[in-house]
Amino acid sequence: MRIRRIFALLRENYPRAETRLHFDSPFQLFVAAVLSAQTTDEQVNQVTGELFKAAPTPHRMAQMEPNQLEPFLRGCGLYRQKSRYLVEASRKIVHEHGGRLPARFEDLTALPGAGRKTANVVLSSAFGIPALAVDTHVYRVSKRLGLAAGPGVEQVERELMSKLPPAEWAAAHHRLITHGRQVCLARRPKCGACFLGELCPQRRSIKKFMGEG
Repeated sequence: MRIRRIFALLRENYPRAETRLHFDSPFQLFVAAVLSAQTTDEQVNQVTGELFKAAPTPHRMAQMEPNQLEPFLRGCGLYRQKSRYLVEASRKIVHEHGGRLPARFEDLTALPGAGRKTANVVLSSAFGIPALAVDTHVYRVSKRLGLAAGPGVEQVERELMSKLPPAEWAAAHHRLITHGRQVCLARRPKCGACFLGELCPQRRSIKKFMGEG
């Protein structure tokens, strides 16, 4: 009952939560998701604005060398490593998938630079396939709210999926991210302004830690 109420309030307060990443194709979302590691979505969007003019498709990006891609990615963390990943991933997409980004989890995670989160973001937001990506915000908020108890990302992902029908996985992902960005902050959570306060098992201990109660 408590968990159902939490998801209902998240839905009520963030009815239109969706990805902030800008993209015009599944491949572009894949690129943006890879770049988002240790980089804000706003920074990624600034980078991809110019990047996608130069290399909007895997065919175009596969023709580049990592050092040619690097100048476009300097606004992102680990940009040299990401440049190498994206060129290698683009070549693999061209050579093994006919130039089309695959829509299977196993194929996506086999691409350089892609992990569970990237694959699930692409599946849900680009292909409309039920998936629930767990990033740092989703992990933190889920643990604080008692929605998941597992020690790792994959365990939290499975616990969250078990509590919701597949049709709601993607929306729950975006709503938990939004709540983590706006209210349940990593260092100074706004517990006093949180509409989930009475349902949060961590609220009292967080407020005590912050010297608020």
